Amino acid sequence: MTQWGERTSRWQDWPAGRLADRKRDLGLTVSVVIPARNEEATVGEVASRIAALAADTGLVDELVVIDSDSTDKTSEAAARAGATVHRAREVAPHLEAFPGKGEALWKSLLVTKGDLLVFVDADLTHWGPHFVTGLLGPLLFDQHVLLVKGFYERLYAGGDGTVTADGGRVTELVARPLLSLWWPELAGVVQPLAGEWAARRELMESLPIPVGYGIELAVLLDSAREHGIEAIAQVDLGSRGHKHQSNHDLAVMAAELLLVAERRRAVPPPAPGGLPGQNQREVADPVRLQQFFRSNGEVRQYAQAVPTHERPPARSVTRFR
Repeated sequence: MTQWGERTSRWQDWPAGRLADRKRDLGLTVSVVIPARNEEATVGEVASRIAALAADTGLVDELVVIDSDSTDKTSEAAARAGATVHRAREVAPHLEAFPGKGEALWKSLLVTKGDLLVFVDADLTHWGPHFVTGLLGPLLFDQHVLLVKGFYERLYAGGDGTVTADGGRVTELVARPLLSLWWPELAGVVQPLAGEWAARRELMESLPIPVGYGIELAVLLDSAREHGIEAIAQVDLGSRGHKHQSNHDLAVMAAELLLVAERRRAVPPPAPGGLPGQNQREVADPVRLQQFFRSNGEVRQYAQAVPTHERPPARSVTRFR
C-alpha cells in the first residue's frame, strides 16, 4: 500500500465548512445518488441525513434515489425524506431496462446534473454524513483526481462475537485476488467493491457500465486503464454497518466480477482519441450459475442468471428529461 499512501486520506481531513468554501469558489455542483431496491426500512434515514447535510452546508445540490423495481414502499420513504425519486425502468424507457445496481447508477447519469457524483448505498445502518464529505474532499482539492473510493471497518459480528474489518466475502475471495494477480498496481485499494464512492461526471459518462454488481470493479479498472492510478484516491470513512447477503446471492456477484475482469483483460489498447467499450458489451448466450441446496435430505440443483449486459458510455445517449 506504500504507493497509495499519498492518495489515501481520512474523512477527518475534509471538514464540511472547508469543502463548502472550496465548492463555492470552484463553482461546482454535487449530486448524491442512492440506488435502492426494497430498502424501505433504511433508505429514509440515509436520505434524511444527507438532506440535512445539504441544508446545513450547501455541499449537496441534488439528492436522488433510483428505485430498482422495489416491491415495498422504498420510493415513498425516500420521497418523505427529501429525495427526488426516479424508478429505474421509467428513466429513458426507450432504451430498455435491466435489473441491477449498475443499471440504476447508469440511469442516474441521465437524470442528474451535478459535476461531482457521490454514490451511497441505501442499506446503511451504522454510518454518518461524513461519508459524503470524505468522498468529496479529494475531488474538490485535487483537479487530477477523477475517482474516489471509500473504505471502512465493516461491522459484521462473527460467531465468536468478534467484529471483522475485512472487505467482505466477495472482496476477499474474488476481487482482491484478481487485483493482486492481474492488476497489482491496484492491490493497494483497500475496498475495491465499496458501495460508497465518488467520481467526476465526465469520467462516469465516458465509461461502459455493467448493469449488475460488477460496476464498482469495472469503474476502478477502466479508470486506471484510461487515466492511470494517479487519478484515483481513497478515503478512510471509519466504520459501516449494512445488511448481509446469502452465499448463493454472493456467488452470482462473484460470477459477475469474474466476467467483468475477463473482459477487461481482453480489451485491446484503445485507438487514439477513443475508449474501449464504446459499444454495449454482451455475450451470445445467457450465463446461468448452477447452484445446489439440500431439501428434505436431498440435494437439489437450481440456476441463477448472471447479469452480462454493459451499458455504453452515457455521453453517447441523449440526456433524459
